[in-house]
Amino acid sequence: MTESLRARAEAATKEVQDILGVSAETHPKEITDALERTITNALLEERRRCADVASKCYGEDKQKAHKVAEEVNRINTALIANLSALR
Repeated sequence: MTESLRARAEAATKEVQDILGVSAETHPKEITDALERTITNALLEERRRCADVASKCYGEDKQKAHKVAEEVNRINTALIANLSALR
């Protein structure tokens, strides 16, 4: 089963709290939000990096490069919509 980013962030929050030896009531929402933002930003940066690599690979074939960039952007838009829906 696929785990949502929010569920992963919550699990990581519990781990951080355990490592630091703090109670579960110590800023759980803030920690979870920060972890979720970090994961989201990392995913978005990787999408941009993939688009750059694809663009370089098809450097001379502008039509293919544009097509790949459009597909990456489409996937990126869907990713952002899905992440927003998780909130």
